[in-house]
Amino acid sequence: MSNYFSSLTLISILTFSSCEAQPTQQKKETVPVGGNCETCELMFEGIPDKIESSDTSAGWYENAQKLIVTGRVFQADGKTPAPNILIYYWHTDAKGLYSNKTKKGNQHGYLRGWVRSDSNGQYKIHTLRPAPYPNEKMPAHIHVLIKEPTLVNPYYVDDLVFDEDPFLIQHKKQYPLEERGGNGILRVLLNGKVQVAEHDIILGLNIPNHPATKDLPKESGLSIGQDQPSFIPYHAYGPDKGSRACPVCKYGRYHGIIFYTGNKPNWPSIKQWLQFLEVSAEQYKDSLKAYFVYGDERNYNAADRQQLLEALGKELKLQRTALTYVPSMNDQETEMHLNKIDPNVENTIIIYKHRRIVGKFVNLSPTEDHFKNIKTVIETSKGKYFGLKGLPHE
Repeated sequence: MSNYFSSLTLISILTFSSCEAQPTQQKKETVPVGGNCETCELMFEGIPDKIESSDTSAGWYENAQKLIVTGRVFQADGKTPAPNILIYYWHTDAKGLYSNKTKKGNQHGYLRGWVRSDSNGQYKIHTLRPAPYPNEKMPAHIHVLIKEPTLVNPYYVDDLVFDEDPFLIQHKKQYPLEERGGNGILRVLLNGKVQVAEHDIILGLNIPNHPATKDLPKESGLSIGQDQPSFIPYHAYGPDKGSRACPVCKYGRYHGIIFYTGNKPNWPSIKQWLQFLEVSAEQYKDSLKAYFVYGDERNYNAADRQQLLEALGKELKLQRTALTYVPSMNDQETEMHLNKIDPNVENTIIIYKHRRIVGKFVNLSPTEDHFKNIKTVIETSKGKYFGLKGLPHE
């Protein structure tokens, strides 16, 4: 017995000593916000003393395709502007190489620079459009690092890639986008001969160990900054009646509002919302499409849903608002599950622009103040380039 307790005492002493040493050891092994970041230290190499919200790289002055990347930086809620955020970018030249031509160059090449978001969270980069790596099938891309004033280390967000890049679809299948800081796909617009791409950054979104998001509860629907998924509901009433048109596929260029309700439909409230959507769709004409998606899984019967929504559309005399249904919010055949809608909330409202989610509301009642909130999202997310034509896909 005495040997047992002697051994136990020795183990206790060693354990106590080990525990006392752990804080220092754990501090050294603390995973940085965003995880490991290769070559992140190069962000500070050659960094200028003064950094503005707009930057022009040497590539802008070359005989190559001019590109403007511009947008806003938001806090984790996707709504509050985030000023004073340092953004570092670098990319290949028109030959797909990280070549060096200036003293600012390093292994990131000479096409690199810094911007700092202004008081409204805005930033703007003038550069050339990068080319893909030679003899590879990786899409052309722009690397981006973020340094927040309150965080010790920088972290990377999704590489910026181009929607019409012929290598993108296959690459996404092999390497799905993480949507770090928001979806990195750029949808290029044409301003004369200059290509323009709008890209907002959501701090903390899908960034491991980020203090602003690591303890946030999951909420119905995808986050602001992510892409609105494609899905194929059944159109019971409206412009595409009888079809299974994908809302964002057919009408994704400008704004769209999708009103989802699942197992807890509040029909008096829904009717008020549909009337608001109809008025809004009429006001904005072709620059706004409105959809109602009904996904109550209880006692689902397609014929009954069709009849219900047809009667609802006729009662409200809807012309522009599409009334659609799916078997459930988790249905895979319609790909409805990609939207990640909680079927047990009263409603989820998603607003997108050019496929990117720019607004989200959950359990919103149909009041004048809430209608104004929806309109505010539409107006403030338009931006300077809203009316430009998109770059055609090959």
